[in-house]
Amino acid sequence: MASSSNVYSPASTSPPSTKYDVFISFNGKDTRNSFTSHLHSALCKNQIETFIDYRIEKGGEIWEELVEAIRESMVFLVIFSEHYAQSKWCLRELVEIMECKNKKEDYHIIPVFYWIQPNHVRKQRGSYYSIFAGYEKNLDRDLVRQWRKVLLDAANISGFECNGRRQRESRRLAGRLISYLSRA
Repeated sequence: MASSSNVYSPASTSPPSTKYDVFISFNGKDTRNSFTSHLHSALCKNQIETFIDYRIEKGGEIWEELVEAIRESMVFLVIFSEHYAQSKWCLRELVEIMECKNKKEDYHIIPVFYWIQPNHVRKQRGSYYSIFAGYEKNLDRDLVRQWRKVLLDAANISGFECNGRRQRESRRLAGRLISYLSRA
């Protein structure tokens, strides 16, 4: 990723030393074999160093490797989908991503709303409503509140929407994201 890319803060003269240009947070059930695979392929073709979960070393501590990858990334593509919030891993990643963003302005979050309305994520409506109803009954209230807050905060960041599941639409959105990440 070029250092003149628009995702870097204008106040910084050069990007911080990172291992990954982009970290992709997604629910594999919804998007692994569709949008996320198209996006990851496009990022790789454009020499944008990307962390995706299958880069975790076999035998490695999954959570520790995820946290390390998050902290060593510059841009976070958060692929919100119908079941994103159903994954506690995704929610834990999002908490870590938002904490990194709050500590250092050089981190950039780009939400992608894949076949879900931003308002459903922001206010936990639709599928998110029933997911969080279950969390409210079974999990620590402070943890659930934290997850609700990071979803609200992340969904309030201007991002991209894809309301079609067709392969062509996924590729088109991947192309738009590449253009956004690459332009000066």
